Amino acid sequence: MVAHQQVSAWRPQIPGVVEVFHAHFTEHTYPMHVHDVWTLLIVDDGAVRYHLDRHERGTPNDTVSLLPPQVPHNGSPATVDGFRKRVLYMDLSQLDESFIGPAVDGPDLVDALLRRRVGQLHRALAEPGGELEAQSRLALIRERLRTHLRPRLENGPRAQPSARSVAHGLRGLLDERLLDGVTLDEAAKLLHAHPTHLVRAFSGAFGIAPHQYLMARRVDRARRLLLDGRPPTEVAPAAGFYDQSHLNRHFKRLVGVTPGRFARMIGRPTAEPRDPASGPRPPLPGASAAHGRFSAG
Repeated sequence: MVAHQQVSAWRPQIPGVVEVFHAHFTEHTYPMHVHDVWTLLIVDDGAVRYHLDRHERGTPNDTVSLLPPQVPHNGSPATVDGFRKRVLYMDLSQLDESFIGPAVDGPDLVDALLRRRVGQLHRALAEPGGELEAQSRLALIRERLRTHLRPRLENGPRAQPSARSVAHGLRGLLDERLLDGVTLDEAAKLLHAHPTHLVRAFSGAFGIAPHQYLMARRVDRARRLLLDGRPPTEVAPAAGFYDQSHLNRHFKRLVGVTPGRFARMIGRPTAEPRDPASGPRPPLPGASAAHGRFSAG
């Protein structure tokens, strides 16, 4: 089979959504990486197999997957034909950090109504002028996600105090030094820990090595700069990469295409993929079916 790669990405003018990403991959495999935002994923064709918090997960097309920020995950095709996916990257205004633990415990949600609403939101985001509808549908999705996560939040185990303080200290330092970076020896001095202990503590706590975490964060920054319209030649130093080749290598591994191709494909897709789960678009609750307007009642 010839490897197929097709992506489109854009930043909608919708508060809370930092990026919309649609992709069709037949062979691309994502290495372990992290995002600093929530990943809301639906798969239209095929399936994705991934690991989150050292547990293998899967995303059949009747599932909505919610991957939390700062938690490493990977991804690969679970079928010979690859997968076609649609992703929303949402900031922490939609779900705060308290929901990270519950999402780790059960990221794959089998919920037909939620799946349909996410598909409808993607359709609204792809249409110019659909901002109000998109905002309304996002609000319904946010509440549906919280409905799933709240019981786990209330009944789940309490976090153990400061057992991972060294690992969290290093993560905070990597976030602060995202562009300039930090040497392992310097981090060890700042955190009063042996370099080897730092690496082991970080990898043990987060399931990813410190350098992999840093590169993933830089790639996230690079894709946002590209979405802002910055040319790839300017993005490399602005995202903390040594040069264009350094950016290209890591960007291709984590996104599936080069920065240049990603930049050329920025924009709403010309045709939305068929989503059998979405069905015909219903009016929003409280809207007039005849006129598509919000009613006063």
